[in-house]
Amino acid sequence: MSSWGAGPAEADRGEAGGVRTALAGLTTRGRSFLAAGIAAAICSFVLGLSELLRVGLLLAVLPLICAAVLYRTRYRVAASRRLAPARVPAGSEARVHLRMDNVSRLPTGLLMLQDRVPYVLGPRPRFVLDRVEPGGRREVSYRVRSDLRGRYPLGPLQLRLTDPFGMCELTRSFSTHDTLTVIPRVEPLSPVRFGGEAKGYGDGRQRSLALAGEDDVIPRGYRYGDDLRRVHWRSTARYGELMVRREEQPRRSRCTVLLDTRGGAYEGAGPDSAFEWAVSGAASVLVHMLERGFSVRLLTDSGSAVPGEGADGFAGTGQETADAAGLMMDTLAVIDHSDGTGLSRAYDVLRGGNEGLLIAFLGDLDEEQAATVAKMSRRSGGAVAFVLDPDTWTREATDVPRPGGRHEERLRMLREAGWTALSVPRGASPDELWRQADRERSGLTAVTGEARG
Repeated sequence: MSSWGAGPAEADRGEAGGVRTALAGLTTRGRSFLAAGIAAAICSFVLGLSELLRVGLLLAVLPLICAAVLYRTRYRVAASRRLAPARVPAGSEARVHLRMDNVSRLPTGLLMLQDRVPYVLGPRPRFVLDRVEPGGRREVSYRVRSDLRGRYPLGPLQLRLTDPFGMCELTRSFSTHDTLTVIPRVEPLSPVRFGGEAKGYGDGRQRSLALAGEDDVIPRGYRYGDDLRRVHWRSTARYGELMVRREEQPRRSRCTVLLDTRGGAYEGAGPDSAFEWAVSGAASVLVHMLERGFSVRLLTDSGSAVPGEGADGFAGTGQETADAAGLMMDTLAVIDHSDGTGLSRAYDVLRGGNEGLLIAFLGDLDEEQAATVAKMSRRSGGAVAFVLDPDTWTREATDVPRPGGRHEERLRMLREAGWTALSVPRGASPDELWRQADRERSGLTAVTGEARG
């Protein structure tokens, strides 16, 4: 909440600054009255009519008195803004609630409110509030909507005061503002298993250390609260202090979502562009895998990740899952094209990481980039790639389909390297492709099992 006092100007502005501010607030009506009064006064001297001078003085003084009274008004108002919700998917509406409180002992006059909003959210909302009694409150609201991702500032709120005659109008701005975050669209995905490998906690064969850590190969020292039944007596005798056995628990399966953000890999712009589809698809997979209990990591072609993300990505239950999803959605809300031309940085990150499910959303690939992506599957427990078909995303609906020889060649290279690679045509449903990837991967797993048998 921020407050503003409608009173005299600050001391450092001086009386001259206050006079200039008051005169600058004269409306067209006030300026017309002032000009008419001056003209009448001049004519009275020329014509020698004293009555005309009195009329001219009345016309000229009236707007000046209104400006002085309005400028010296001493009532205080406080304003607050609330967003519901503060994070909204692209294409959905959010409601902004404004509250005005008169915290002075005097009633206010006519108040006109205007909130500053970016043009992509809609027109600037304007409200007119009638007299607000001392200690009174008024609440208004308006809706905002954007089809484009991003973080948009709301405010500051502007308050306009006017006198009863409409001679003068002064504008003041509150100091605070809020931010509306428009995140990518998230489509619910079907609970597939990719051939039995996509369980959040594995099948119990993978184990990790709950307290000691994976790199600790000896029992750790006793800590207050440890169960005495876990004391490791042999190590205790060896080290001369109490040592306890390690406790094991199922390890979370890992999932890395790779998002190709290279500017040269996509053509077109706007909410229906190929890049926006890739961002929305990555967001859908991140939320889906996190809700299923995976440790989820977001990776881009530049090798960057979400700020605050751990080495194994985000993991949690309940509120922790919601917080992790919020951080990743905030990152995707402002993600943009990178200046890079290759995917080598992402490959370097994956090469030094742990095995897990790798899901990639890729733009147009040349032969060198396809070879780099092909090598990424070696350090993953499973690799699924959604490769956007540049021909279908760039041509119009009336264009004649062109042969996609290059695109099919890139898909073949990825499949030979162990990827489950799918082509993404224009307007494809993320959930349908998700289920198709599961079917193809399940068939590939069955064929591989028969070949080994």
